Amino acid sequence: MTTTISATHPLPSADLPLNAITAATAAAVEANVANANVVFSAAAQPRGTVGSDVTLGTFQVAVDEPPALGGEHSAPNPVEFYLASLLSCQVVTYRFWAQRLGIRVDSLSARAEGDLDVRGFFGLDDAVRPGYTEVRVIVDVAGPETDERYRELQEVVDAHCPVLDLTLNPTPVVTTLNVGSA
Repeated sequence: MTTTISATHPLPSADLPLNAITAATAAAVEANVANANVVFSAAAQPRGTVGSDVTLGTFQVAVDEPPALGGEHSAPNPVEFYLASLLSCQVVTYRFWAQRLGIRVDSLSARAEGDLDVRGFFGLDDAVRPGYTEVRVIVDVAGPETDERYRELQEVVDAHCPVLDLTLNPTPVVTTLNVGSA
C-alpha cells in the first residue's frame, strides 16, 4: 500500500487534530508498510425470529427486520445499518479531508435512501438482485468557501471513503462453513 501524499494532497500540518492523526499514520506506514493494514471483525448470533445480536469489538448492536420481513422492528435492519455505515463514513471522511485540504466546514450533514426490491431476497425473481438497486446520498455542507472548493472536497471524499469504495468496487468475500454435530 502506498500513501497518497502528493503535491495535490501533501502531508498535512499536524496542528489540527485530524491532520495530526493523518501525519502520525503516514509516519508509521513509512517506517513499516505493515502498519497500514488493519483488521476489523464482527460476530453475530441469532435473536428472535430474524434478528441478530452483533458484537463489534467491545460494542453490541441489535439488528432486526420490520414485520413484513418476519421481524419485530425492534432495531434497524441490515440494509439500514449499511446506510448508517455509508453516511457515518462519509461524515468522517469529509471531516478528515476538509482539514487536510484546509477547507472550512461550518456545518455538515448527510442523509441517504436506497431502493430495494424484496423479490431478490425472497427468491421470487432470480433476475432481481437482493441488495439495493440504487442508493442516493445527499450531503449538505456550509461554510465560507467557494462552491468549487466544496466540489473539490466531495471528489476527494468520494475517492477516499472506505464504505463508498466497498459499494462501488467488488470486494472478495470468502465464506467458510463449519458444520458440527448438534
